Amino acid sequence: MIYHVVPAAEWSAAPGQPYAPASLAEEGFVHCSPDEATTLAVVNAFYRAAPRPLLALLIDEARLTAPCVWEAPSPAPPPGVAEGTLFPHVFGPLDRAAVEHVLVVGWDGQGRATGLGEDERNGG
Repeated sequence: MIYHVVPAAEWSAAPGQPYAPASLAEEGFVHCSPDEATTLAVVNAFYRAAPRPLLALLIDEARLTAPCVWEAPSPAPPPGVAEGTLFPHVFGPLDRAAVEHVLVVGWDGQGRATGLGEDERNGG
């Protein structure tokens, strides 16, 4: 599984369409992370001010129709991520059928992401 972070409102905006975030048009790929710990580091580095709730999509890489390439971050990994960690980049929209699970980012009192949990709005 690979992970992709997205505000809930953005993920829900066009449920009948493959998901294509702004990064696909701007950079040519969808940013993903290789595991939960790396996903939380990415959230803390880049998504602390993003609209909430913030979701983590768990994606079955084998079910994507777009190519997924594992690449080094540029210029460097976010704080808390080891040098040499490769990130999955999906070079096309995310097929909703490839999304195996949707989790919600949990936050502490200081506004730091602390974990991924079930979405209580959907019955947990």
